[in-house]
Amino acid sequence: MSTPALLGIALGGIALLLLLIIRFQVHAFIAMMLVSVLVAIAAGMPVADIIPTLISGMGGTLGSVAILVALGAMLGRVIEVSGGAGSLAHRFTAWLGPRRVPAALTAAALVLSIPVFFDVGFIILVPIIYGFCKAAKVDPVKFGLPVAGIMLATHVVVPPHPGIVGGAAVLNADVGWITVIGLGICVLLAPVAQFVGGWLNRRRYDMLPTTAEQFANFDAAADATDKPRAPSVGVVLTLIVVPLLLIMVGTTGATLLPKGDGLRNVLGFIGSPIFALMVAIGLAFVLVARQQGWSRQKTNDVMESALPPAATVILVTGAGGVFAKVLTATGIGAALSGAITDAHLPLLLAGFVISLALRAAQGSATVAILTTCGLLLGAINAGNYSAVQVALLAVAIGFGGLGLSHVNDSGFWIVTRYLGLSVADGLRSWTVLTTVLGLCGFALTAILWNLVG
Repeated sequence: MSTPALLGIALGGIALLLLLIIRFQVHAFIAMMLVSVLVAIAAGMPVADIIPTLISGMGGTLGSVAILVALGAMLGRVIEVSGGAGSLAHRFTAWLGPRRVPAALTAAALVLSIPVFFDVGFIILVPIIYGFCKAAKVDPVKFGLPVAGIMLATHVVVPPHPGIVGGAAVLNADVGWITVIGLGICVLLAPVAQFVGGWLNRRRYDMLPTTAEQFANFDAAADATDKPRAPSVGVVLTLIVVPLLLIMVGTTGATLLPKGDGLRNVLGFIGSPIFALMVAIGLAFVLVARQQGWSRQKTNDVMESALPPAATVILVTGAGGVFAKVLTATGIGAALSGAITDAHLPLLLAGFVISLALRAAQGSATVAILTTCGLLLGAINAGNYSAVQVALLAVAIGFGGLGLSHVNDSGFWIVTRYLGLSVADGLRSWTVLTTVLGLCGFALTAILWNLVG
């Protein structure tokens, strides 16, 4: 089949995917599976090969994604239920001082958002934001806007979050390098979120009546940190930092030691994200469950409660892998690769722009990242890029999924409702903040790309 025909099928498939998700409210998993089948048929794939291709795409993606997302969700749930988020926020505030409460909350949010999904993490921090805002006599949006911004930035580029983990599986990218690069850039974006959030808050936003009533009736004593057994900040940081250090050790060993070296293999095992998160879960049993006085049944119940929400995320991520497999097997990916080469469009920029456009069109950062990775897989495979370069491409695609959060994004409604923003004010503030952070994240990624390249 000709290149224009294959590209037309790809565009038609994406348009149908967006129509099903946006217009007809079809669940993302069903929509992606259906579109994958239709694209395979339209591209002329033999009928006998379609189902095996779907199974191969699902299995290849979920082999690593399911474990990482499940373990990450469990770790985040333990921190959530035990009240560790409150301990973290209050200690950061004590370290930085009362005058730097917004910066302290943003720093705490950055750390907390590594193992905790965006929407869950932000909702956990809402009572803490309310408490500090009441003490400072300011509206929640003053402190909450940069907190939400940096949490979403971490969500789209730092494993074990589903979009970037699934994208890494599609591209066969090194999760360790993605973690190091994504986390490093997010640390630099934290002050950007603080500055832009402060700039956007120069104007006063009228609080929604329901939020104003909720905020007025809020009792700071209900803060999660008032739990007598809330884990210390040292415990919470240990649960988050230890797996990160293990992953960095593995990545460093793979970079400095030759292939086949025994020490490199050992460090690679210790630094694999799956092993690192398993260590963190083991530490959670010892450092949190015992200190909380949880029985084994209680601990199991807490961790098990994280799995139902994670299951949906895992299925959507797997469906993204199916779509990517179909695009590759039908030759669409190779056709797009050739088109990008002929157009002389830089691959890094193409990944960011496509992901940003898909994010704006259908709302889900995860779907945008997975779809873009599938579309560009052929071009990336043909480019003979190093492990670091592939990781940078994945991070650039992730930052594309950060920008332009608006009314078709569930995160938009969570942030605006808890901070008391109307739709118009949310577009003026939250949408602007996410887009600026996405652009800045991409700019930093591009700088690293040029240094590496």
